[in-house]
Amino acid sequence: MPEAQGSVPGSKNAHKVMLYAISTCGWCRRTRQFLEDQDVAFDYVYMDLIKGQEREAALEVVRRWNPATSFPTLVVDDAQAVVGYRVPDIQEVLGL
Repeated sequence: MPEAQGSVPGSKNAHKVMLYAISTCGWCRRTRQFLEDQDVAFDYVYMDLIKGQEREAALEVVRRWNPATSFPTLVVDDAQAVVGYRVPDIQEVLGL
């Protein structure tokens, strides 16, 4: 079972990247794998593995960017978000 939350190092660290995901979601896994393959540094939270106030706080952030609270939700620089596995949009927002 993956860690509920953490950081993944990468040489591409010009942006603050936060991945909100579900540990069993195939699209979430693909998004994470894409970021890792591109050597992007990012933090992540698996929403299904956190509980209580921590989960509520994370859901509040996700709702701000994605009212439907679907996953994956990728928040970049606390300024924009990419919802879903949308490689061209991720590449554009991260300048890849």
